Amino acid sequence: MAKAFASQGDMTEKKITFDEIGRDLWAFTAEGDPNSGVIIGDESVMIVEAQATPRLANKVIEKVREVTDKPISHVVLTHYHAVRVLGASAYGAEQIIMGEAARGMVMERGQEDWDSEFQRFPRLFEGHESIPGLTFPTTTFNDRMTVHLGNRRVDLMHLGRAHTAGDIVIHVPDENVMFTGDIVEDHSACYCGDGHFADWGNTLDAIKAYDVNSIAPGRGGALIGKEAVNRAIESTRDFVESTYAPAARVAAQGGTLKQAWDAVRAECDPKFADYAIYEHCLPFNVARAYDEARGITHPRIWTAERDLEMWAALQG
Repeated sequence: MAKAFASQGDMTEKKITFDEIGRDLWAFTAEGDPNSGVIIGDESVMIVEAQATPRLANKVIEKVREVTDKPISHVVLTHYHAVRVLGASAYGAEQIIMGEAARGMVMERGQEDWDSEFQRFPRLFEGHESIPGLTFPTTTFNDRMTVHLGNRRVDLMHLGRAHTAGDIVIHVPDENVMFTGDIVEDHSACYCGDGHFADWGNTLDAIKAYDVNSIAPGRGGALIGKEAVNRAIESTRDFVESTYAPAARVAAQGGTLKQAWDAVRAECDPKFADYAIYEHCLPFNVARAYDEARGITHPRIWTAERDLEMWAALQG
């Protein structure tokens, strides 16, 4: 019998931090657990990333209420993953916004992703019984959309594929601050199981071109100051490239998934083994890198059953 996923044994509660990364812009972070963002406008608040359950979303709301009593009018979801979206109902927002591609992924694989993530990372679904069902947006867009929170302009943009095909970023021009979702991480492994390795670097370049002052990344601490921003962008790039290149070499030689796993570990363990959720992400990252290198451009759907089959294969 294969051993359990590393994430199934991760039951330690993480310390929450709430950092102001620009005027009335906040990053809710939790030691490598999924982050959320808060954008306070003249009369209302926008939340970026909903958390996995309404109960966990209430932890974000508690922090919001420490800094403002304005109503929450918008929830923006950077992509479709269950740990990001299933808590959306807690906010009572007028609008739930996703990119159109992300909405399509909810339709295509949202339930399978929920089942898969719940099996492999149960701690992130605290209060799962309160989830009313899949989260669907009220509003979608393709390349770009602007929301005005009074005089505060918020630009939502699809800059390219990376963590998923439907990633968006949120830019607040008046403070030149960005919320990147899981395109950028800080001292946390990137989850690449639905990723697009060939595109990820170009999308990072598009983010870098904004030369932002701060970033709220998908996981890890708030990135305040351009030095921290650039460091995290480049460490994310290194993580993605270091995962893909060994798997691609094995695939080119007709090697097996297990051989790709060994090759990626040899490259990545010395650099990234202390990153948050590294062991959780690694098998899914290797499987996706191996697939992409063999020409499977559209990521295959992860199901609870496929997770276990893949994990058993990697145990040899």
